[in-house]
Amino acid sequence: MFLLTLSIAPVFIILFYIYLRDKYEKEPLKLLLKILLFGALTTIPALIIETALSYFDRIIHFIPIVSTFYDAFVVAAITEETLKFSVIYLFIWKNKEFNEKFDGIVYAVFASLGFALVENVMYVFQYGSGVGLTRAFTAVPAHTIFGISMGFFFGLAKFTPNKKSFFLTISLLLPIILHGIYDFILMSEEDILLVLFVPYLIGILFFSFKLMKKHSDNSKFNPNNIKNQDNTIF
Repeated sequence: MFLLTLSIAPVFIILFYIYLRDKYEKEPLKLLLKILLFGALTTIPALIIETALSYFDRIIHFIPIVSTFYDAFVVAAITEETLKFSVIYLFIWKNKEFNEKFDGIVYAVFASLGFALVENVMYVFQYGSGVGLTRAFTAVPAHTIFGISMGFFFGLAKFTPNKKSFFLTISLLLPIILHGIYDFILMSEEDILLVLFVPYLIGILFFSFKLMKKHSDNSKFNPNNIKNQDNTIF
């Protein structure tokens, strides 16, 4: 019971925080839970795809840095972020509840943390409470950050029709890059890179806060923005 709590508590604490950050027009809980569930289910195809892709690593394993790059960016980052992106595109893009830019962040984080929830349970039950505590402050927040970066540009794509393709591309590409760098640092096991891990995590964390603040401040449901719109009418 302790390991299960340790596995899921960080995920739901962050989900609750993101839900609260959606200050002006909250998303339906039923839809959020649906996206969380589908995000969790992506771990199944992810496991299959990553296992298949890992076989190619045998060809390049004798070049450590290339092998690490492949594992970090191709096997992990591209696979996982593409599956998360697929969830929000298939189930949210045309949904009537997706009616402002900040919603993109909310749904992307729920999809991302659905994946992180299952992944966390698997790791913690396999490796114990020490790993659970470490992941509570690293992997789980990292998946949140990847989701925020995806959702920020997903929202821009939805509400900037003339730049839809550009922002959708960034919505997928940016979290892949952030995720790939995160995994590459850890997988490399190089001291010089590991020294950069904490600054990198803190840096992208603050970056994600700025992204959330920007969409929140510019929300069409923000009373200040509504007031300004009313003033322009008269």
